[in-house]
Amino acid sequence: MPDPALLLPKLLAVADRAGAVILEHYAGDLEVARKADRSPVTVADEDAERVILEALRELTPDIPVVAEEAVARGEIPSVAGGRFWLVDPLDGTREFISKNGEFTVNVALVEGDQPLLGVVTAPAKGWAWWGAAGQGAFRREDGEVTPIRVRPRPQQGVVAVASRSHRDAETDAWLAERGIADTVSAGSSLKFCLVAEGKADVYPRFGTTMEWDTAAGHAVLRAAGGRVVTVDGKPFVYAKPGFKNPGFIAEGG
Repeated sequence: MPDPALLLPKLLAVADRAGAVILEHYAGDLEVARKADRSPVTVADEDAERVILEALRELTPDIPVVAEEAVARGEIPSVAGGRFWLVDPLDGTREFISKNGEFTVNVALVEGDQPLLGVVTAPAKGWAWWGAAGQGAFRREDGEVTPIRVRPRPQQGVVAVASRSHRDAETDAWLAERGIADTVSAGSSLKFCLVAEGKADVYPRFGTTMEWDTAAGHAVLRAAGGRVVTVDGKPFVYAKPGFKNPGFIAEGG
């Protein structure tokens, strides 16, 4: 496999191409279908995933790809013990449908049970984040690239980021128990990126997520000096049966 430092620019270009496809659909009327689990899916999800899968097969033909819409069709490769890609071509489909711009393209490479590198783009906002373990994390806005880092957690005034579409009573109780009153709402994997760039300190999530929802944002956060743990403080790992996540806490410094 190419060196991650060499692979990341190519991966970013792939995510940008997928984002451009999504924006073509975003500008028009959206046709929404329902998957077996009743979650929404659009043609934009499928078209963007096709762009990413074709590119990854060309870049790394020997590395299996676990992609959300492919898995929904029953296309699930074996990933036991090796590297594999996790792809969510359009994370935050509800945000996409409501046209608030808070949806992302997520692509991550997992090695063993941890995300090695990842790219998150927000096509409607013109933002992008990427990072690799040991190589730092970066943000792109208006064409300008800057390094990002988690901030030290303050003694007072801790800021939490919570899901815009999936916030629940358990999240509210967790925040209340810790005296965290200052919250920011965001959709999709943007929540990981807000912690990674020091605009928030913690992101608790108790509802159901899948590995492709979290891997790219986790990779960026990890590269920026943060971490993700389960709600009982254990390591948050990947390549789980069914790729289903437990609740987790993503945190900065």
